[in-house]
Parts: sequence; C-alpha cells; structure tokens
Amino acid sequence: MVKKKSLILSLLFLLLLSTALVGCKGSSETGTSKNENTSEEENNNEETPVEVQKELVYGRGGDSSSLDPITTTEGEAFKVTVNIYETLLKYSEGGTEVEAGLAKEWKVSDDALTYTFTLQEGVKFHDGTDFNAEAVVYNFNRWMNGDADKFPYYTMFGGYKGDEGHVIKEVKAVDELTVEFTLNRPQAPFLKNLAMSPFGIASPKAIEEFGDKLRENPVGTGPFKFVSWKPDDTITLEKNPDYWMEGYPKLDSIIFKVIPENSARLNALIAGEIDLMDGVNPSDKAQIESNQDLQIFTRPANNVAYLGFNVTKEPFDNKLVRQAIAHAIDKKSIVEAFYGGMAEPAKNPMPPAMEGYNDEIEDYEYDLDKAKELLKEAGFEDGFEMELWAPSIPRDYMPEGMKVAEVIQSSLAEIGITAEIKNDEWVPYLDKLAAGEPEVFMVGWIGDNGDPDNYLYTLLDKDAIGSNNYSYYSSDELHDILIEAQTNADQNARNELYKQAQEIIHEDIPWVPLAHTTPMIVGKKNITNFVPHPTGSDIFTKFEFK
Repeated sequence: MVKKKSLILSLLFLLLLSTALVGCKGSSETGTSKNENTSEEENNNEETPVEVQKELVYGRGGDSSSLDPITTTEGEAFKVTVNIYETLLKYSEGGTEVEAGLAKEWKVSDDALTYTFTLQEGVKFHDGTDFNAEAVVYNFNRWMNGDADKFPYYTMFGGYKGDEGHVIKEVKAVDELTVEFTLNRPQAPFLKNLAMSPFGIASPKAIEEFGDKLRENPVGTGPFKFVSWKPDDTITLEKNPDYWMEGYPKLDSIIFKVIPENSARLNALIAGEIDLMDGVNPSDKAQIESNQDLQIFTRPANNVAYLGFNVTKEPFDNKLVRQAIAHAIDKKSIVEAFYGGMAEPAKNPMPPAMEGYNDEIEDYEYDLDKAKELLKEAGFEDGFEMELWAPSIPRDYMPEGMKVAEVIQSSLAEIGITAEIKNDEWVPYLDKLAAGEPEVFMVGWIGDNGDPDNYLYTLLDKDAIGSNNYSYYSSDELHDILIEAQTNADQNARNELYKQAQEIIHEDIPWVPLAHTTPMIVGKKNITNFVPHPTGSDIFTKFEFK
C-alpha cells in the first residue's frame, strides 16, 4: 500500500510540474507571447524586433568658430549651438513666425516700448542650475554692456547700452518667472530678433566659471548637452535627460563631422559613415535621386551669394569701377553651370520672396563693352591687378565657390582686370572679412529671422561695419531709412522704405548680388521628422530614424 501510495504521489508531482512549465512557455525577453495553437514554423517566422538608430552623424563642410553663439555670426557655429541653447522665443517649424520658447507667453504695450515675458516653469541648465528671470537678465546685461564680441548683439540692437541708437533701455526680473524689457525706441522686428540663434540663454554659473572659455564649454537648456570638440574634426552632443519638453529629444547623441569636400562627404554618406549632409553639389542631384537608400530634403530659399568690394580701398572706392565689374559678370551662366536648377540670379541683397523686395530694379546686364566704357571713364582703360578672395568650403548659397571664382576671374580678364584668386580656412577667412582685409571677396548670407532688416541693416548699414558689413560701406541716407523702417510698426510703410533702401544700394553697388539658392540636404532613407529650417540652423529635437 505504501509503495502504491508513493507512486501515485510521484505521478501527481510530475503532472503539476509539467503544467507549470507549460504555463511559462509563452514568455520571452522581448515580452512577446506565443499562442499555444501556433505551429513551430509560424513561431520561427515571427519578426525579431529591430533596434532603432539613436545616433546621428551630420556631415558638414567646415568647423564651428565658437560654441558661444553671441560671439559669432557664422552658420557652422549655429548648426551646433541651436541644439544646446534655447532662446526666449523660437521660430516655427520650417518658417520664421515666432512661437513660445523659453518664454511661454508675452504681451506688448500699446506704445511698443514694453515687452513682458512669462517663462516656462521647471527648466534647468545642463549644469543643474535653475533657468529663471534672473538668468535672462544676466545674459542680456552681459550682451548689452559690451562684455561679449561686437556682433551680433551690437548689430541687431543698435549698439551697446549708452550708445545713441541702442534699442534696449532695461531688462528686469519682475519675479522668478517674469521678465520685462523696456525699449528706448520701438523696433518692429524685436520679437524676431529675440528668436535668433545668437541670443540663446547660457547658464550664469557657466559664464562666471568659464569666461571667454564658454566658447569651448557651452551650457544651455536645450535638448542636447555638449560632450567634446575635436577641432576640424568632430563636435559631439548627447541627449539632455532632464529636458523640459517631455518625451524629447528622440536621439541619444549627435556628432557633427567635418568633411571639407562635397564629393567626399557624399561618398561618406553612401558608405554609411554619416547619416545626413549639407553642401551638396547640384551636379550630383541625379546620382542621389537614383540611389534608393538616400533622400533629398530642400531648405527654403532664404539667402544671397554675392561678390563684395571693400569700398575704402582703391580702386574700389570708385563707384564706376564697381559698376564696371557688375557688368562683366554673367550671373545667368554661373547659375546654370554651378547650381543645377536650384538657384536664380540675384539683383537685390535680399531674396524675392521677402516682404519689401523691390522687383522694379533693373539689374546690371552682362555687357563687356559697357564694362570697358565704365573702366575707361574711371581712368582704368588699361585695367589693373587685384586679389579675388573666395571661400574654400562649400556654403548653401555657394556650393562650388572656387569654380565660380575662376569664371569671374576669366570674365574680368576680358575687360583688362587681372585677378589673383586667394582663399583661406573658413574661420580665418571670416576674420579677414570682418577686419576689412580683402579688397574683393565672395561670400553670402543666410537670413536669421525672415525680416528685411536682417539683410539690409545687418549687412549694409554703417552700424554693421566691423561685423557683417564686410564692404565697410557707409551711407547716412541709407542709415536714416533703415532706422525709420525699424521703428515703424506699419508693415506696408516698412516695405516702401525697404524698396527705397534697395534703390540706394543698387546705385552705390557695394557688392554684386550673384544668386539666391534652394539648398539641398541629403540623408538616409530611414530619416523621419526632419524639416530643414530656412535659417540654416536645424534643431534635432524631434528628428528620428525609422
């Protein structure tokens, strides 16, 4: 009896153990359950979860000059800093309308002299300190008191505190989350200016700690935190785990990789070494379109490429010489040869889609005989020798600058001018331009805020000499018109003033507008939630790989 009872108990134990094992059969490390009725063949065919890419490698033509955005105006810096720093207001996705940023609400007084901003709650800088009204005041006091480089604050807000044309009278903290700006005079594009990349709010603690070294140690509130910078190679950012926008960013890291040549950058993309690139040769468009692993994004046309003259240097202080050179440049042929249908010839300093554009202006037609007549009238019938400076790296507005320089060099030879082409690395090149060293140069501009002021005043007003006015051009008449346009709140009246301004610029011709482009960006096919921004600075908060 005992043996029989023991046998029954043993069988019962085995039955219970078998039942328990069957109950566990459906679990897996991925959390996926399999139906008991599913055949073994069907189970084997079930897809394995694919790991989504979380690191973006962005290929670009040049390195950043600084990671303290208030100290520079060059686009390679802003491509990085817009992902580290945030501004009080930001631009809309794919446009330049202002939206809430670090400030969630704002109101403007009837006389347009007082702006009150209510700040986002619970925002912290990457160093763990609080973002608040005092931090905003600290940054603006730093800028307006001239404790940063002359540009861009000086240019966008009419100088420093105490200067005659300075826009901002005072910035004060009303309470922890309220900031009040009082202006000396109305400024129509004030809100758009505040949203510009240079005015990203930095940690006051970091400013105190690093001083000028903030250029290499950026600390903001943005979706990504600074990790490292290997000059002329890579800048690495990582996800900000405490970012105030819940669920963002989607990426874990971004690496900005410098590959100077367009073709080499494209080869790196095809080989899978990078994921996204700018500075595309228009001639490569067909090859890219035929590659099923790639996709093309286009950036809205918001730029100008131009040939500039330093009007303080002989013989370019003579308007007739400048006009002669304008007649010697065949813009249409340049656009057809080097822009692959992605550009149009330019006749004004700002793009045609912008409010206030003067389409009534007639461009300097390509006419070598006319050019020679003007040179003779100016006293240079036998021509002269000059240096022609050109960028050595591709830009959105000038993807093949050296080739364009060679065409211009050849055209100038037709009217007796011998031009020696010169270039330099990107950052030293910009330094030379700001210092007024080159006599004739090729460069361009990508608009910051969608307002005509950002082209005409920022690039050609006398206030901008030493910053973005590389021509060192000064016109009191132009200055008065541009300040009036800044001050007037009536957009129609502003547009008429800007049309007048373009007529003065066209006659004085401190530089020859060459082209307005629709730049291409190329990336892998699995990229999603990426909308290139017209300012040329893309924020990768929502960027993902499928």
